[in-house]
Amino acid sequence: MAGHSKWKNIMHKKQRTDAKRASLFTKIGREISIAIRSGGPDPSTNAKLRELIAKAKSHNVPNENIERIIKKATGGDAENYEEIIYEGYGPGGVAVIVATATDNRNRTSGDLRHLFDKYGGNLGTTGCVSYLFTDKGVIFIERKGEIDEDGLMECALEAGAEDFITDDEDVFEIRTEPENLYNVRDALAASGYEIASAEQDKIPSVYVALSDPDHVKMMETLLEKLDDNDDVQEVYHNWEN
Repeated sequence: MAGHSKWKNIMHKKQRTDAKRASLFTKIGREISIAIRSGGPDPSTNAKLRELIAKAKSHNVPNENIERIIKKATGGDAENYEEIIYEGYGPGGVAVIVATATDNRNRTSGDLRHLFDKYGGNLGTTGCVSYLFTDKGVIFIERKGEIDEDGLMECALEAGAEDFITDDEDVFEIRTEPENLYNVRDALAASGYEIASAEQDKIPSVYVALSDPDHVKMMETLLEKLDDNDDVQEVYHNWEN
């Protein structure tokens, strides 16, 4: 598959967050707060909240923690987080989009500007790189057990998926339009398939390769530092690594 492996990025992130569980709880808590504010506290009618609960459990967040986050987000003392998208360039001209959830945009923008400047990049204006990406839903199903590839593809396409990718030796990748992600995910789960991941993603139209070892090191460090920031929810880039 051209470009970076989204699945390997997910696995790397899960391995890192296993050692940084408090930060993970904070990030998921903010996502849940935003999901409840936009779609209500009932996971049976709020697909985004339902998926976030599944995501929390996949990262071994205890049920009592999840319930506490939902109760706080539903109550009158819920913190008001704002979703802000930042765009810029990493070292070597790599396009980077950073999705944040923050209660202080001045703090967040200052922190991100500092990180981009320190590690060979720069923050840009809205729209400077987003045109290089297309919003998609991405579902991963691990290649384990006796999965019938043709049957899985047929099920996915009938449920509304638009693409079925088999290039990765570890997973099947299913892409959807963003609004169809959770419908396809639920249909696959109802058919007995175990969902490894189902998330919104931004797919690059072009990729940038880094040949300078210093650029590679700075890009790796920039991504790690962004992931360490509690305000950062997701990072998208077109680095071919």
